[in-house]
Amino acid sequence: MAAASASSTFLSSLTLNNSSSPSSLSWKKLPLSSSFGVAVSLPRRRRRCSPVFVVVSMDSKPTILVAEKLGEAGLNLLKDVANVDCSYNLSPEELCTKISLCDALIVRSATKVNRDVFEASAGRLKVVGRAGVGIDNVDLAAATEHGCLVINAPTANTVAAAEHGIALLTAMARNIAQADASVKAGKWQRNKYVGVSLVGKTLAVMGFGKVGSEVARRAKGLGMHVIAHDPYAPADRARAIGVELVSFDEALATADFISLHMPLTSATSKILNDETFAKMKKGVRIVNVARGGVIDEEALVKALDAGIVAQAALDVFTVEPPSNDNKLVLHEQVTVTPHLGASTMEAQEGVAIEIAEAVVGALNGELAATAVNAPMVPAEVLNEMKPFVVLAEKLGRLAVQLVAGGSGVKSVKVTYASARAPDDLDTRLLRAMITKGLIEPISSVFINLVNADFTAKQRGLRIAEERMMLDGSPESPLVFVQVQIANVESKFASAISETGEIKVEGCVKDGIPHLTKVGSFEVDVSLEGSIILCSQVDQPGMIGMVGSILGEENVNVSFMSVGRVAPRKQAVMAIGVDEQPCKEALKRIGEVPAIEEFVFLKL
Repeated sequence: MAAASASSTFLSSLTLNNSSSPSSLSWKKLPLSSSFGVAVSLPRRRRRCSPVFVVVSMDSKPTILVAEKLGEAGLNLLKDVANVDCSYNLSPEELCTKISLCDALIVRSATKVNRDVFEASAGRLKVVGRAGVGIDNVDLAAATEHGCLVINAPTANTVAAAEHGIALLTAMARNIAQADASVKAGKWQRNKYVGVSLVGKTLAVMGFGKVGSEVARRAKGLGMHVIAHDPYAPADRARAIGVELVSFDEALATADFISLHMPLTSATSKILNDETFAKMKKGVRIVNVARGGVIDEEALVKALDAGIVAQAALDVFTVEPPSNDNKLVLHEQVTVTPHLGASTMEAQEGVAIEIAEAVVGALNGELAATAVNAPMVPAEVLNEMKPFVVLAEKLGRLAVQLVAGGSGVKSVKVTYASARAPDDLDTRLLRAMITKGLIEPISSVFINLVNADFTAKQRGLRIAEERMMLDGSPESPLVFVQVQIANVESKFASAISETGEIKVEGCVKDGIPHLTKVGSFEVDVSLEGSIILCSQVDQPGMIGMVGSILGEENVNVSFMSVGRVAPRKQAVMAIGVDEQPCKEALKRIGEVPAIEEFVFLKL
């Protein structure tokens, strides 16, 4: 394939360890935790591969395989610059056969782009475009390993999804689907299908992103009182449209209607379950146009049968299509649609144009703002910066877990301390990975060097960078990295520095990231596994007491470090553990008299 200049290439696949969403448990004599924080397991370490440059010559037309139906406007854009093969309903074998002749592939949600596809492409496939938001059907690890950029189209269907949510809300409230079926069956049962009014009712929007905020706007227009829960949504953005941000439990207890708009992550999987249904107002009505997996479907059936949930309206399911004997689909009080959230003519055309422009841009060497896997940086820069890249992401993950659930993260300051001149220190990758650590745990967006600033801006997150020049040898690129989050409440008060921000600081020692400061307290712990931070009065026996509790609960302690103001004064103890302690162990730690508060952090 012909070479191209640097300006006409796009950079592919920085391979990094991609951690799962972190979760945190905190304690302050009363439990403080976000409902979006749930314990998760980390995936197996991916095998390391070298980044590669990918070059597509635009002197001859590239070939783009469109494997699922795409709007005509998008197809026309593609045909202007490429040979377009529209082959739908391909079997896995047929897809693997065709892909070796293609430079780009565009799919929707049905086509599975797995490792076999990338291996069959033999390196020719450079771009996969997902015409929509979710990328569950694309093997991102395999794409990155094979130097293939993956792009999605996250914005064009926002209004369509919001409108469908409102449509289901009103149809459910007035029994539209059931009444329609009754009339078509020759019946006339006016008394059976008496509905409920929306005016004056409280709608809880769970997840206040693009779709959630649009649903809120429309519900306000229907005369509903709208509250929302999203621990990372800016309060001022909610206030601007007359929406009050509340805690997860308050939303559950207050709402007459609940509309789900959160991504499916390890933290939100089955977030509506037996326990959370029990906290809801009796007779609540639930709408889900987000992801099927955020509801425990068996628990919802039980809640419907018990009358806790009066009705549900569902566009998505854990398994799609659902089986013919699915109890939710067959339930009389459930209104269902076959994943129609983005299915309007306008949205389909918008998605087609958005993904076509992104794919063509990538083939032309442009960096896509909607890329969902990381672009490459020069190998020599990556080799030198890799331990600091890991440090940056983990500091971001740690810092965001210290934020109290009701506080929206809007302002972050990052300080890079180095003996190198500012022009000799490229911090773009570090900034991207800090952003990744701050956002990715609570979002379905994959953060990388390309889309980090774009995603942060969309979420109202401002990240300011400061370089601190230090004396000494410039052999190491950085002495330490500091992350501060301003104007938020912390679930661990000792993480608040003397200037009022949540502050964490770290460095790299012998290639291993270390946490060296929490708030104003100096510690020294390896940023591996999980960490328990305890705020306490410094006194003899504390390390042994906490260590004994963990040992009795069969939790292995990997390290301990104590930072204190002065002997027998305020102190912070950092404990590294290999396993997540059970609730009983955490409760016992909280009951130690000298411990004022603690937080469990999973990195």
